[in-house]
Amino acid sequence: MTADQTNPVARPQADPVVRTPHGALRGRHERGVAVFRGIPYAAPPFGPRRFRPPVPPEPWDGVRDAGSFGPTAPKPPYSEAFGKYLADPDVPGDDCLNLNVWTPEPSRGARLPVLVWFHGGALTRGSSAVPVYDGHAFARDGVVCVSVNYRLGVEGYGLFPDAPANPGLRDQLAALEWVHRSIEAFGGDPARVTLAGQSAGAISVGALVAAPRAQGLFRRAVLQSGPPEASDRDKVRRMVRRMAARLKVPATAEAFAAVDRDVLLRAQAEVGRLSSPVLGGPAFGIVVDGDLVPRDPLEALVEGDAARGAELLVGWTRDEYRLWLVPGGLLERVDRLGPVALAGAMARCRCGHEVPRGYRALHPGAGTAEIVGQMVTDHLLRVPLRRLAEARPGSTYVYEFAWPSRLPDLGACHSLELGFVFDSGDAPESEKLAGEGAPRELADAMHGAWVRFVETGDPGWEGWDERHPVRVFGDGGGSDARTAYGPRDAEMELWETSVETTAAAARAAAAATITSELAADGERSASAAGPLPALLTARLARGAELRSAVRRLRRAAGVRRH
Repeated sequence: MTADQTNPVARPQADPVVRTPHGALRGRHERGVAVFRGIPYAAPPFGPRRFRPPVPPEPWDGVRDAGSFGPTAPKPPYSEAFGKYLADPDVPGDDCLNLNVWTPEPSRGARLPVLVWFHGGALTRGSSAVPVYDGHAFARDGVVCVSVNYRLGVEGYGLFPDAPANPGLRDQLAALEWVHRSIEAFGGDPARVTLAGQSAGAISVGALVAAPRAQGLFRRAVLQSGPPEASDRDKVRRMVRRMAARLKVPATAEAFAAVDRDVLLRAQAEVGRLSSPVLGGPAFGIVVDGDLVPRDPLEALVEGDAARGAELLVGWTRDEYRLWLVPGGLLERVDRLGPVALAGAMARCRCGHEVPRGYRALHPGAGTAEIVGQMVTDHLLRVPLRRLAEARPGSTYVYEFAWPSRLPDLGACHSLELGFVFDSGDAPESEKLAGEGAPRELADAMHGAWVRFVETGDPGWEGWDERHPVRVFGDGGGSDARTAYGPRDAEMELWETSVETTAAAARAAAAATITSELAADGERSASAAGPLPALLTARLARGAELRSAVRRLRRAAGVRRH
C-alpha cells in the first residue's frame, strides 16, 4: 500500500532541488513536471558591464529559489494596436540574463533530449516569460525545455566604436554554454541539444548554427519564420546615431551607458517607429563582427562547412505579412495606394516589374496588399530559407503553417503557429492571436512533429530533395497535416529570374547614393564627376521614383520621419 493510499489527503510532493556549477536551485512540481525559473546564466549586464559581453554569474550559497520568472530585458511595450494580439510581460530587475527549465526528470542519468528556445520580437521586444512559450508540453512528452532571456534593442544590438558588437547574441551563446555545462543535472543530455527560435529568435539561431564558437554545443536547429542573416552595419549605426541625436550625446557605448534606462528606451521607441518588415527602415540586427559572426550566416551555411552535419527544420506561415499589416489598419491603406504600394514593395525587395506582374498572374484575385505582403514575405523569409534547404538536401525539413486565425483578417499570420508548437493553445495569450476554438488535433500534429525532430532529427516527413516536399499544417482551416510537393515553386522561379534585375537595382541605388552625396557637398557639384551614361541616368531616375514611393507609403501608414 502506498503512502497516499493510507492518507485521504495526498502528501504534497517535495520541491525539486538541483545543483549547478554556480549553486543549488529549488524549483516546483507543476502538472507532473519539474519547473525551474529565473536561473541566472550570466551576471546582470548593467553598471560597468553595460554594452559589454556577458560574464558568469556570481556563485551563491545555500539553495536559491527558482519558482518565479526572472527579470526581463529592458524593452519598450508594444503599441496598443499590436498589444491587442501579442503578450509581452515585463518583469522588473537587473538580473535579466536568466533562463527557465521544464523537465520530466530532474536527475543525472536521465539523458533526455533538450530544446533551447530563443524568443522573437524583432530583437527589441519579447521574453521567455510569454505564457505561449510554456515548456510544460515538451517536458510532458520527454523533452527538457529551456527558454532564454537575452539583451534587446540598443542594449543588445547597438553598434558602437568603443564596444564589441552583438552583445545580445553573445548572451545567447553564454546561455548555450550554460546548457552544455549544467543541463545534465536537470535530466538533459548535452550531446542532444536542439536550438529553436521564431522570427528574430530564428535569425539568432541561424547565426549561432553558423558561428564557429558555437560548434559542438548543439546537434539540431529549428528556424521558424526567420532566416540566417546579417544586417547592414550602416543600417544599425543609423539607429544609434538617430538615438544619439535625440538624446544629445555622442554615439558611443560610454555615452549611452550613462543614460537612464527608461530615457534610452523612449528614444529607441521613437526612432524605431521608422522600422517595419514591410516598409523597411533602420533597425537593430545581428552584424558581421569578425569574431562571433565572422561572415554572413546564410552564406556560411550555404557555401561553407558550418554545422554541415546538423539536421534543420525550417518553415513559415502562409500569411506572415498579415500580422505586420492588419494592426493599425495598414492592410486597407496598402490596398488603396495600389501602384504606389507596389513600387514601394519593389524597392523593399530590390526587384523589377516582372516579380509583381508574375504574382498578379499567379494570384489573379488577390488585392494589392496581398501581393505586396506575399512579395515581402518571400523576399525576407521563403527565398533564403529555401536556399538553405537547397544547400542541405536530405537533412533539412520544410513546413508551412496554413491554419487561419479565428480573428478577422489575420489569416495564418506571423507568430500564430507558436501556440500549436508549444501546445499552449488554451492559454489566454494564445487566444489573443488565434481566437477561441483552435483545433486540438492540429496542436497534436504540430507539437508532435517538433518532439520527434528534437528526439530523432526526423519530424515525420521527407527531407528536402528535388521534389521540394513541404509539410502543410491546417490547410483550408482543417486540423490535418499533409505533404505538398513544390507548392511555391512558381513564385520562387520569379525571384530566380529576377537576379539580374536585382543586381541592376543595387548598382543603381549605389550610384544614386554617390550622386546624392556629391550634390549635397557645397564645394563640389554633380558635374564634377563627368557626364553619366544614359542607361545609368535612367536607373538613377528609377531609383528616385522607388524611394519616393516608399516615402509616400510610409506617410500613408502614419510613420513619421525623424
